[in-house]
Amino acid sequence: MIAPIVQSMEIVTLVGAADIPDAVLDESLALCDQVVAADGGAARVLAYGIVPDAVIGDFDSFDPALRARIPADRLHEVADQNCTDFDKALARIKARLVLAVGFTGNRLDHELAVYNALVRHQGGPAIVIGAVDIAFHARSDLKVSVPVGTRLSLFPFADVQMDSSGLKWPTTGLMFSPSGRVGTSNETVQSEIHLRPSGPGMLVILPRSELKPAIAALAG
Repeated sequence: MIAPIVQSMEIVTLVGAADIPDAVLDESLALCDQVVAADGGAARVLAYGIVPDAVIGDFDSFDPALRARIPADRLHEVADQNCTDFDKALARIKARLVLAVGFTGNRLDHELAVYNALVRHQGGPAIVIGAVDIAFHARSDLKVSVPVGTRLSLFPFADVQMDSSGLKWPTTGLMFSPSGRVGTSNETVQSEIHLRPSGPGMLVILPRSELKPAIAALAG
């Protein structure tokens, strides 16, 4: 079990080094209690005029000149090369919810690694926020309240069933697989959607406009 570096009873924003529209970062910062940077994400946080509460990573993309602007007790180097900086940071945050920004939209291999880490993560819930969409791991039953007609996609990272109610194209009884059936571009026909996964491995993807309903579903 990895000991947490950051602990909070509220929401923590985790910032990566990928491009982040100001609107995305503004929204996340307005909702959070603490700000953590994953390695080179510290540059964006500092440029925003904020000193991160912690920086976690292998520091291979962290400018030493910027590092000098952060108190030494907030710097946490993790040298493990078998996982990404997102993985390192997420595993060491214990919070009601993590909002991860700056991890989408640049290199595709990096973004796929983020989703891989997201479904493997055993700690508290996390939402990856991009410029257009948000994604989170549906590990257990949940209800999400969104407007009728909202796009909702299901993308499996394992063989998993997803019983549901409130979707235009029913998914109950279907087996989803990363090399088989996926559930992209479904649509809500009720204002409350009930999702019941058979096990871990399913990502739920919603428009970024539905961030607050997703937070309510995952963290109350």
